[in-house]
Amino acid sequence: MENIILIGGGGHCKSVIDVIEQENKYKIIGIVDKKSLVGSSVLGYEIIGSDEDLQKIFLYCTNALVSVGHIDSPKIRKKLFKQLKEIGFKLPVIISPLAYLSKHAEVSEGTILMHYSVVNANARIGKNCILNTKSLIEHDALIHDHCHISTAAVINGGVTVNEGSFFGSNATTKEKINVSGFIKAGSVQT
Repeated sequence: MENIILIGGGGHCKSVIDVIEQENKYKIIGIVDKKSLVGSSVLGYEIIGSDEDLQKIFLYCTNALVSVGHIDSPKIRKKLFKQLKEIGFKLPVIISPLAYLSKHAEVSEGTILMHYSVVNANARIGKNCILNTKSLIEHDALIHDHCHISTAAVINGGVTVNEGSFFGSNATTKEKINVSGFIKAGSVQT
């Protein structure tokens, strides 16, 4: 089992911890968060440092995952992803054992598939994305980098979700459209 650190110790981090524990491929050796939180813990995992400590941490752990959520803006997730890549961290794909990923789909580095998410045939998922609990990505969909597809959201066949978009809980698209930006929870995109 390889070691991994999580970057960000808020609410999304708790869900990420649960998925990583269930997947049982990585051992979480700590969390990186604000300097003022060092020494505290999240679900029993210690906050071992702040962003300033990433170079030192890289000397003994080369896997990382951005566990900061994304609602208002993808800026923090994008910044952290870039910083981790520049240091040399590997950002693995994390897949809940309760998720479904078609063998004909592609998922890029730093992306997490949460419990009961579904990625169907010929779908492509970019880097540093969150496919949250019960999200559905249908055939031929393209989710660009740094997107958050929220709980129970439905991205139908042939849809493109542009970079940095937030697609709200229970929102749904019609087929073969492009969506961008902040998509409100419960909305229908046509």
